[in-house]
Amino acid sequence: MSFENWDEIRTAYQVARMGTVSGAADVLGVHHATVIRHIDSLEGRLGVKLFQRHARGYTPTEAGLDLLQVAQTTADQFDQLVGRIHGAGAAMTGELVVTSVDTFAPLIVPVMADFQVEHPDLRMRLISDARLFRLEYGEAHVAIRAGAKPDDPDNIVQSLAGHKAALYAHKDYVAAQGMPETDADFADHRFVGPDDENHRAGFFRWLRENVPSDRITMRVSDMRDGFVAVVAGAGIGFLPVWLARQTPNLVEIRPAREEWSVPMWLVTHVDLHRTAKVQTFTAALKEAAKQWP
Repeated sequence: MSFENWDEIRTAYQVARMGTVSGAADVLGVHHATVIRHIDSLEGRLGVKLFQRHARGYTPTEAGLDLLQVAQTTADQFDQLVGRIHGAGAAMTGELVVTSVDTFAPLIVPVMADFQVEHPDLRMRLISDARLFRLEYGEAHVAIRAGAKPDDPDNIVQSLAGHKAALYAHKDYVAAQGMPETDADFADHRFVGPDDENHRAGFFRWLRENVPSDRITMRVSDMRDGFVAVVAGAGIGFLPVWLARQTPNLVEIRPAREEWSVPMWLVTHVDLHRTAKVQTFTAALKEAAKQWP
């Protein structure tokens, strides 16, 4: 594979990132026919299919994922080279992709916004999704993950923050149903819980062990929906303490406990960890985390 094929590799990388030909064409500033031509040419040269075509777009095959890993690393190393040639400031270009648990987006977005003001040549993307993004294939530069400490040997994992959770209900719910004085009273109340009954979060394990299953009358697959359900008066539910304290008309049913705390981890891939934009952004994120409630 020679250097003149880089445009085709870059095109394949953007198709995988965006998931569609039109999305990749927009990012690259080319016609969609050019994107299709590059993909067909690259697959023909390699002798393998890089994507599965379907009605919703393009999904990378195993070979496509391997190519993406090379493309992402090469792109970031090229940014580093440009930075060394033109000075440290020039390295802060291209794209920085951050993935996070959706619950923490209100904390992370302000950091990203300030960072982009400081580095206007850098394009920022935040992806909030329950799926575990694969840093080794360049799906993101920085991941903020919650729960047990990630153990992938190819990733660098740093402690970012710890967030407490507590049980809350809307004041209208408490006015109508009363305040549970003891845990035994939970059998007479409604709860908001996870759609996945085997959810591994410590507070949801506690919920399984202490609240009858038939009293979890509202189940949600997204924590944001759980927050909305509690605010709407659907029942008692676990919420991050920092978020609940910013929301009017919520009543603390049970205060935070140590086993309900949620550790946050800052994860970067070893190949990209020392690039200027990753180093600078993670430093800014760690500094901001010191002020998080």
